[in-house]
Amino acid sequence: MGYGRLQPSEPGGSSRRPLHEQDPATSAPSVPSASRGKRDKKLIFISALALLLIILSLVAAILVVGLKSRAGSGPKIPRKPTQAISRTCSKTLYPTICVNSLLNFPGSLTASEQDLVHISFNMTLQHFSKALYDTSGISYLQMDTHARSAFDACLELLDDSVDALTRSLGSIVQIPGGNSNANDREDVLTWLSAALTNQETCKDGFADVGGGVKDQVADKLKDLSELVSNCLAIFAATNGDDFSGVPIQNRRRLLEEDDISGEIGDTFPGWLSRKDRRLLASPVSAIHADIVVSKDGNGTVKTISEAIKKVPENSERRTIIYVRAGRYEESMIKVGRKKKNVMFIGDGKGKTIITGGKSVQEKMTTFHTASFAATGSGFIARDMTFENYAGPAKHQAVALRVGADHAVVYRCNIIGYQDTLYVHSNRQFFRECDVYGTVDFICGNAAVVFQNCSIYARKPMANQKNTITAQNRKDPNQNTGISIHACRLYATSDLEASKGSFQTYLGRPWKLYSRVVYMLTYMGDHIHPRGWLEWNATFALDTLYYGEYMNSGPGGAVGQRVKWPGYRVITSTVEASKFTVAQFIYGSSWLPSTGVAFLAGLST
Repeated sequence: MGYGRLQPSEPGGSSRRPLHEQDPATSAPSVPSASRGKRDKKLIFISALALLLIILSLVAAILVVGLKSRAGSGPKIPRKPTQAISRTCSKTLYPTICVNSLLNFPGSLTASEQDLVHISFNMTLQHFSKALYDTSGISYLQMDTHARSAFDACLELLDDSVDALTRSLGSIVQIPGGNSNANDREDVLTWLSAALTNQETCKDGFADVGGGVKDQVADKLKDLSELVSNCLAIFAATNGDDFSGVPIQNRRRLLEEDDISGEIGDTFPGWLSRKDRRLLASPVSAIHADIVVSKDGNGTVKTISEAIKKVPENSERRTIIYVRAGRYEESMIKVGRKKKNVMFIGDGKGKTIITGGKSVQEKMTTFHTASFAATGSGFIARDMTFENYAGPAKHQAVALRVGADHAVVYRCNIIGYQDTLYVHSNRQFFRECDVYGTVDFICGNAAVVFQNCSIYARKPMANQKNTITAQNRKDPNQNTGISIHACRLYATSDLEASKGSFQTYLGRPWKLYSRVVYMLTYMGDHIHPRGWLEWNATFALDTLYYGEYMNSGPGGAVGQRVKWPGYRVITSTVEASKFTVAQFIYGSSWLPSTGVAFLAGLST
């Protein structure tokens, strides 16, 4: 997956992809004037918004502690941490940065530990807003193609992080005393986790970029990852959940496992409205679409990009886009953050095909190679194929990237080779999908459950090893991970014919706290007996969480599995249940309203 990672290969084999030498930033041609004009207008708006957010966050911080502060009365308090600050920062991974950042924020020296929860959010939001403002201010610099791709990705990710932090702050200040209910708590943990993931994605994108722009951006983003990690740790500690190995268990169970009966698909989880539930269960002919995409001109528009432009921003109403059968190849199709509650319906797998061939070989970040990307919350896709045809020799080439919260992908094909499906961030659910790839082909740091899906390993390049997952949880407090539940692991016919020459593994740890579980899943004999592959020597082997629970098939035997400290054969139903839909991604009970049938607990 990200830049700087090597592809699985035999000892002495080729690296994951060749590293390209970058031209100096100042030698690249300038951006065409028309494009520059558009970008300048957007950046002016982003800069103004960021500045406003800085001011608002400062005002909010002062209001939070205002009643406890007596400005101008008594002697000046020395600039050393109070007991409240010391206790608060002792819960974080970066206590020195925590203490220093809080000391510099208004009202912190007279704040209680509960007040410091609010202050940490305000302070972190202020730093992110300033970073967005400052970073957008250097967009005029000349950059080569690779640097521009990394820079634009960072700007987008920063903007998304500011939004996530703003929503998080809004959630916690609504609760007197700062205590949130289970749903609010899960929302905040998800959004903070996404903000931290965004920063890592930004840094990964610059990994192989040379020149001064990289250094300037790094300077402006200094300490952001540490600050949001600290904010996450401080908030997580307020309810004392255990983040050491297994994920957070929701305190309010909206769907009790004891109430689940029947075959898989009899029950609908809790996130989606009744109307959405009907939409996902209804035949296409019975659905009234808001926008119809048809290549022959008989619809509302001819392209998917035109359809997305017609979607209102920040709408609470579901917008349905019906994409008729055909092969659609456009410059990266993107459902942005402000395009909320968008539902795509196609004519079926292999009939409605969204395709593209971008790869990192074109000097762009993995983030920007996606044939289709969605970050608007409430995104749903049904009965379609997402494809990247770049091929294994082009290395990272994403077919579908999802960073939308409460996203559902239902009865879809996702086809590629390396990094096929980028489950980037937030909460996601995949049901009855077929996913094809070779290296790290399900990657990212969402809290995601795959259920009743078929996952196909393909024939890779010579000297490569197949790895199904590359999960990049960086922080022990992130409520993220990949859960593969009641699925099937197969080899495609080309791999089947030569599987003795290629090894296929369940996953490898992209980041330090990588977390993946396989439960009640059939595994073909192409799965290597060791099960899992090292990333680099001993990296993350004692901090990752890799689990297997009651899997079947010739590849499911655990007798020869790795002996890493972080790997476990799960025997407890209580532990396994924490990775089910009901507990891992239930959050604000969003799934039932989508209409996608799902199994909430472990089994029928």
